[in-house]
Amino acid sequence: MVNRVHDDVLEMGFGSDLYICNALIDMYSRMNELGNARKVFDKMPQRDVVSWNSLISGYSANVYWEEALEAFREGRLSGVDADAFTVASVLPACGGLMEVEQGQIVHGLVEKSGTKGDMNVSNGLLSMYFKFERLLDCQRIFDEMIVRDIVTWNIIICGFSHSGLYQESIKLFREMVNEYEPDLLTITSVLQACGHMGDLRFGRYVHDYILENRYELDTTACNIIINMYAKCGDLAAARQVFDHMKLWDLVSWNSMISGYVENGSNKEAVDLFKIMRLDLQPDSVTFVTLLSTCTKLMDADFARELHCDIIKKGYDSTLIVGNALIDMYAKCGKMEQSVWQFEIMNARDIVTWNTIIAACCHYEESYVGLKMLSRMRMEGIMPDVATILGSLPLCSLLAAKRQGKELHGFITRLGFESHVPVGNALIEMYSKIGSLKNAILVFEHMSIKDVVTWTTMISAYGMYGEGKKALRSFQQMKDTGTVPDHIVFVAVIYACSHSGLVQDGRACFNQMKKEHNIEPRIEHYACMVDLLSRSGLLAEAEEFILSMPLQPDASMWGALLSACQASGDTVTAERIVERLVELNSFDPGYNVLASNVYATLGKWDQVRMIRKSLKDRGLKKDPGCSWIEICNRVYIFGTGDRSFQQFKQVNDLIEDLNRTMDKEGYVADLKFVLHDVGEDEKINLLYGHSERLAIAFGLLNTKEGSPLQVMKNLRVCGDCHTWTKYVSKIVQREILVRDANRFHLFKDGTCSCRDRW
Repeated sequence: MVNRVHDDVLEMGFGSDLYICNALIDMYSRMNELGNARKVFDKMPQRDVVSWNSLISGYSANVYWEEALEAFREGRLSGVDADAFTVASVLPACGGLMEVEQGQIVHGLVEKSGTKGDMNVSNGLLSMYFKFERLLDCQRIFDEMIVRDIVTWNIIICGFSHSGLYQESIKLFREMVNEYEPDLLTITSVLQACGHMGDLRFGRYVHDYILENRYELDTTACNIIINMYAKCGDLAAARQVFDHMKLWDLVSWNSMISGYVENGSNKEAVDLFKIMRLDLQPDSVTFVTLLSTCTKLMDADFARELHCDIIKKGYDSTLIVGNALIDMYAKCGKMEQSVWQFEIMNARDIVTWNTIIAACCHYEESYVGLKMLSRMRMEGIMPDVATILGSLPLCSLLAAKRQGKELHGFITRLGFESHVPVGNALIEMYSKIGSLKNAILVFEHMSIKDVVTWTTMISAYGMYGEGKKALRSFQQMKDTGTVPDHIVFVAVIYACSHSGLVQDGRACFNQMKKEHNIEPRIEHYACMVDLLSRSGLLAEAEEFILSMPLQPDASMWGALLSACQASGDTVTAERIVERLVELNSFDPGYNVLASNVYATLGKWDQVRMIRKSLKDRGLKKDPGCSWIEICNRVYIFGTGDRSFQQFKQVNDLIEDLNRTMDKEGYVADLKFVLHDVGEDEKINLLYGHSERLAIAFGLLNTKEGSPLQVMKNLRVCGDCHTWTKYVSKIVQREILVRDANRFHLFKDGTCSCRDRW
């Protein structure tokens, strides 16, 4: 039909008529036959601005942006004066191609030609600058517009919303509805802004506006309303919209399921998924969302069911699903399956590596995590900040100094040192691997420090028993204008506790409420109980617990009980152990502590009862282990371990040291052997404690006089503490031991700590 019209024009002899040729170009452009439109244009003996506008607008309207921009340039070179229609046609092409420089040239032409007052031109400029993400230019153009139409308001409201300026978008919408009736695109953009802002009140207002003005809602609009209500936490309203929809698509189901998951209604999410599966096949988004519910429900059976569905539907090769499976298995405590999923993936991205490294860190699989980091670098994947933040704690767990320093060098080469979270993680890593000096150096070189930086440094001083320095840092933090939070108060009271600074600790606790309006939490009360208990103020500690406005937990009674045990106050200990047993804590450590007190008192029936309770509840005490790094290799020793190489030499050295120590007055404290066995057997059990094996192994395999550093996963027992003091004096070595609580620096028969046993 189109070609017949063109043929008729030629037969009638109008092929060279300017007005008819312009009409033909327009006709072909509207029919998306741009090739024919160009042929007509090229054969025209003469052209005017309408000819150029018809061609440019045809190209632009049909998304032939490069051709539109080229035609605009040709027209300028041929001497045609661009008018408002020309500019309005070429601006979408500039925006579509992200031709910022060309767009600014066109804008300059608008200013010179005086076409700025044309509504279409101003709207075109506004739309173009939003595509360039030049929001200040958008605001300036909008403010300078004397007259605006509904298109203007739609462009700026949608533009601000899509650019993340949600508050501005909502504010403009409030102004717009006083003069114009917004279209559905604008309304849904504002609803998205409400969702991101969590502004339920205004979201409801917009939804009511839709209902009152009888807008015809399509499925996409309903999905956006569901999403808004879900993000604002009103799941009942979201479900009501969902239930009243005429037609659901996959996004509808995913939006509702995701809403349930984000708001912690995991069972409802699973139930809705089962209904959805009756009529509609899930996609990768559905599976990724539901995999996160498995971690929250700790439902391994549902996880396996989902994984089977994923494989059947062919989504197991999808990268985002594979990453979610790694994360899900790790968070469900299935590290073997997590690593297996990682290994079978054909493609991996930075998220894959970061997920498996973070999983290793969470489950203290330091060797596996560091191996993954090494593999990642060998495969040419460049670590990002998330990789670094996931890897540094691996070094802390193992006290792997070499790997920690290597990572620090890598951070410097990548230019990540300026990232405050990375600096904070470095301080923590160095403090936990026994290098307080390097932690301080990192801290001092940080140009920007946040409250986490100061807290990490204060905690580091606390771990090393440097309470005065911790208090000094706390004061410096306040002097810089950094506002303390509840976590920093935990750190500073902890530091006071490990340095015996009772008055300072009390002052900090009182300062929280009086000066900073921070209501003490359970952890602050626990720190105060620890402070008083460690300082031997047992009666005051018990009175403090009983006068608390909060219900005391096992950690408080445990701290006091440990102090009673150390001081030999069996009367108070027996009274407190009853409270601890009543709490029926699921932390095996406190149950073991109660058992230990009964063992000290010789009440073996109660010991057996607690141990049976632990067994019945499937709780186990973490076995004691210690480790030492020698020549870039980490050696791990368990309590009573006889399987390692050089066991005989280590055992002989311990016996030699014991003979020397006996002459100097050492007597084994058998109260730390909490087994119903004979005295000789108790002594043998003490000799097999993991830190003694690690220290003796270190003495055998390092240069004479060089310092040793040993790490232990549990608290060092009182007898091992005394034993290590003697060893440091006999061998004339500095021995640094990090246990579950803090660092102990042994030197010349003394220790830096104030711990009591």
